[in-house]
Amino acid sequence: MFLSSLPLFLIFTLIFILSAITLFLRRKQPKYDRRQPPGPRGYPVIGNLHLLGTLPHRALQALSKKHGPIMLLRLGQVPTIIVSSSSAAEQFLKTHDVVFSSRPKLEATHYLSYGSKGLVFAEYGAYWRNMRKVCTLQLLSASKVESFGPLRQRELKVALESLKKAVSLGEVVDVSEFVHGVIADIVYKMVLGCSVDEEFDLKGQIQQGMELSGTFNLADYVPFLGVFDLQKIRSGSFVQKLCSEAVVQKHLFRSTCSEAVVQKHLFRSTCSEALPDSKVLCE
Repeated sequence: MFLSSLPLFLIFTLIFILSAITLFLRRKQPKYDRRQPPGPRGYPVIGNLHLLGTLPHRALQALSKKHGPIMLLRLGQVPTIIVSSSSAAEQFLKTHDVVFSSRPKLEATHYLSYGSKGLVFAEYGAYWRNMRKVCTLQLLSASKVESFGPLRQRELKVALESLKKAVSLGEVVDVSEFVHGVIADIVYKMVLGCSVDEEFDLKGQIQQGMELSGTFNLADYVPFLGVFDLQKIRSGSFVQKLCSEAVVQKHLFRSTCSEAVVQKHLFRSTCSEALPDSKVLCE
């Protein structure tokens, strides 16, 4: 719709400028003497993105039959190696696993995890190894997991009772959604101490963040498009920041009110001890 409204001259000019930028950036990249895996030729800017289609897994299978079990695709500006055989996957995941252990840099995970600082999205290195050590020793140790055993049993009992009730009433139960809900309740209670937060809707925010991190973002493959914020990631993070500040202010207000109540009770107690017969004055 947008391209059809532009003059043909401007369209060709835009394509020429993007192609020139791509060639310039490619020449600036360091040259390697090693042979690269085979793969299809791509277009400027988009590379081989157009070959993925609506069913990428089938498109990759068809390409692997033509180019072999190890092939190179250029997804936009990102060179990507596709492995489609068990023997080749063993070389990447077992023999040379340290070389390929890092995570790709994605715009969504960068903003959602404060600069990719989380254990899942952090780059492989000293920081990630330290985070893994902390989680292994402090959060996922045998004693910690065992301490939450009664909580898991209690939640499973409640879930089974609700399942029995639904079956007795003849209701249709979505097993996948049911199991997902049980696991989510257990995790939330282990982490937050409660399973439902109707006031702040943490489940909804976490689900939205997971969907955002798994959504295809063109700026991850064509970096200069990141300034346009096509996926509304930065604006979403700004809104979340405002919401977080509002939550903090609300908790501070509650804390202030609680302190005022405590001070009032202390004042009454002091008055009662000093003037036992002057209850009205203390009030």
